Amino acid sequence: MTRSVLWFTPDKPEQISVGRRMIARHLRTEGFEVELRGTTPETVARCARSAASRDVLVGTTRAGAFAATALAKLHGLPLVVDHVDPIRQFETTHPRWLSAPVRVAENAAFRLADHVLYVYEEERERVGRRSDATKTALGLEYDRFASPDPDAVERARDALDARGVDGPVAIYVGGLEPIYGIETLLDAVAKLEEWTLVVLGTGSLEGEVERADRRRDDIEHLGVVPHEAVPGYLHVADVGVSLVDDPHTLKVLEYAAAGLAVVQAAGRAEERFGDAVTYCQPAPDAVATAIETAGERGPSDEFREFVRQFDWARIAETYASVLRDAAGATKPDAPHRTAD
Repeated sequence: MTRSVLWFTPDKPEQISVGRRMIARHLRTEGFEVELRGTTPETVARCARSAASRDVLVGTTRAGAFAATALAKLHGLPLVVDHVDPIRQFETTHPRWLSAPVRVAENAAFRLADHVLYVYEEERERVGRRSDATKTALGLEYDRFASPDPDAVERARDALDARGVDGPVAIYVGGLEPIYGIETLLDAVAKLEEWTLVVLGTGSLEGEVERADRRRDDIEHLGVVPHEAVPGYLHVADVGVSLVDDPHTLKVLEYAAAGLAVVQAAGRAEERFGDAVTYCQPAPDAVATAIETAGERGPSDEFREFVRQFDWARIAETYASVLRDAAGATKPDAPHRTAD
């Protein structure tokens, strides 16, 4: 039986935020009709009436969850909240007068949802005491990163050759926002000899990265590239960098699958990744040293095998089960499950 799903996602460029799109692709192979909508006031208004014809609404935190909750209650539809980012991240980057009501609104969405899928262990208690909940994970298309299209690798190599890139390459893929330590990374590379930093992405600090690209020979900003091209760029790099204190960043999984050595901000990721990556404090000198150390250590085969388990196809199976339950095909047998 085909289930129709309307899914409100973060309003980000497709090539930056790909996870929900990957899950939707696999859900379609399972017989679901899935429409993804970036959450803006305009898209919510356009969907307000058509949502009534859906079997289940899904909303990704934060704005997407609020939109899906409102429309689900308006039309009496099943609701699944896709809780990706912990409230801690929002509270770190926003004033209390805003973060406090957002926390309350999230709690209300959890309480009203038929089911919540969550990623971060630290959110287990907050989510689970208000709703049926299943722990899931962020994922990747492992094979596409581990064994990329040779043409994609060649195109990436040609693009860097055209820019005169020679020597070891550190790469950053993702949003160019203060929370991701972009300015620290730019300062760190200035302390390295021979290394080039390749940046793929966009965000509020894009202007600063572009200026660094124009002024310096060790920075190459390629902007947003098609997600299908990213594995090629990773395969011509040596070290992948993630400077956010977060154990669940998709870019780290992609770096590892592509066979890169990984530099990760010290903190919450250490328990999850152990000694498979090189950790550093978010300071230019420490980051520069970590990049050099990771380059000398090389990639971890053990880490590569670890990330294999987070293929999107496997994660989508959990979403499919929860959506069928929420749409009424079956009822969950237990109030709290785990898929990770």
